[in-house]
Amino acid sequence: MSLVDYQQVEIRQREQVILRDVSLQINEGEFVYLNGKVGCGKSTLLKTFYAEVPIYSGQASFLDFNLNTIKRSQIPYLRRKVGIIFQDFQLLPDRTVEDNLLFVLKATGWKDRQVMTNHAKEILAEVGMEDKAYKMPYHLSGGEQQRVAIARALLNSPQVILADEPTGNLDPETGQEIMELLYSISKAGMTIIMSTHNQTWPEKYQGRKLLFKDGQVTE
Repeated sequence: MSLVDYQQVEIRQREQVILRDVSLQINEGEFVYLNGKVGCGKSTLLKTFYAEVPIYSGQASFLDFNLNTIKRSQIPYLRRKVGIIFQDFQLLPDRTVEDNLLFVLKATGWKDRQVMTNHAKEILAEVGMEDKAYKMPYHLSGGEQQRVAIARALLNSPQVILADEPTGNLDPETGQEIMELLYSISKAGMTIIMSTHNQTWPEKYQGRKLLFKDGQVTE
């Protein structure tokens, strides 16, 4: 099943063309690398998927949402089907690890406190962070913070995970641990689309590679 279907898409920001003539399909269960130098449009493409950056021209659909005609009221429903992992983690600094997850669950319509707490603990266990639930983000290492961010992305059983340079702020050893985790999640059936300027990850962790260069995307 096709999750992403882009036909001759052009993407602009402030009238500047970022990417042009993008035609691609991404299917369920794929691990896809968006590979290229910093500033080549990888993050911008990811942002079009969850309707933060609009489509300028061409035809674009994501998770059966038409991104050319999507209404503002539909965007929250689209985003609930997506788990997003950021380079800088974006955890709430004034809440514990567990409360970071509970905040997201509450915001996405969960009601029962005990069910929410149990679910948060289960997801933290999946990423190896069950014993850090009570800690504040600033007491965690970068790798631990990214594990919590991955847990947050998994909370609502998304159809796809978008990971924007998830190892960009980590040392090579910690980055590899995060890649191992993401790869194991993909092997369990999750679709992952990951931007990275790291050339070694696609070699070590097999996946489909889309190359970003000179405003274009090629296989």
